[in-house]
Amino acid sequence: MEDRRVVLIEDAEPGRPLDVLALAAHPDDVELCAGGTVCLLARQGYRVGIVDFTRGELGSRGTPEGRLEEATEAGRIIGLAVRENLGLPDGRLEDSWEQRLAVVQAVRRYRPHIVLINAPECRHPDHGAAARLAASALFLAGLRRIETFEPDGTPQEPWRPHHVLHYMQAVPFEPTFVVDVTEVWEQRIEALLAFRSQFYNPEYEPAEDEPETFVSNPEFFRWIEARARSYGYMIGATYGEPFLYRHGPVGVKDLMAVLRHEKPYR
Repeated sequence: MEDRRVVLIEDAEPGRPLDVLALAAHPDDVELCAGGTVCLLARQGYRVGIVDFTRGELGSRGTPEGRLEEATEAGRIIGLAVRENLGLPDGRLEDSWEQRLAVVQAVRRYRPHIVLINAPECRHPDHGAAARLAASALFLAGLRRIETFEPDGTPQEPWRPHHVLHYMQAVPFEPTFVVDVTEVWEQRIEALLAFRSQFYNPEYEPAEDEPETFVSNPEFFRWIEARARSYGYMIGATYGEPFLYRHGPVGVKDLMAVLRHEKPYR
């Protein structure tokens, strides 16, 4: 299998597992939908990484090379331990054996405890396809009879994450968790605005053939804030990001330990 990946942010501690790995169909999916959460986790001292599946080469604005530069800058703003791009084909993500193996290699390389993946349903077909691809690969990554290797030929050990969560995209769902991202909201917006070609930015001068898109107009940016305020209000916070736990209800042994430091319901 051809290795098309590009490492954007080098891991300063290779071999040490990540606490959280976010998988995404395109550069900017994570910043758009879970940006506050990854900023918060990195600020709390956890090792966080992002693996983007494609370079977004079918996007109506910007270029694949520019998207990689924007993703690198966004990752630095977040404080990522590592970021890479698998170079899978934009618009042609599928739950195929070859694409599964590319994701399996990344999961085994970083051995995360928690994985965040695209929404199960979305207006963009790549997002649902990426969710299905990720779910298949996360299971297969734990099977010892599937052999994968690092680029230098080193065999990889099986690994399956402990928890998998979907972040919300265009189609809402009933969330299992809402993360209070109020304290990192400005940092989250700064990371999102690193994608100058994609989202509304009065300082960005689009090329003559670059149209306004669903996500590049000012109203979309206001919607991002409105939704975060809506979910934040549900948990007594200013801003919140919703997630769906993939594997059903979450077990709790000590309810007081879980809720002791949470804000009371109004």
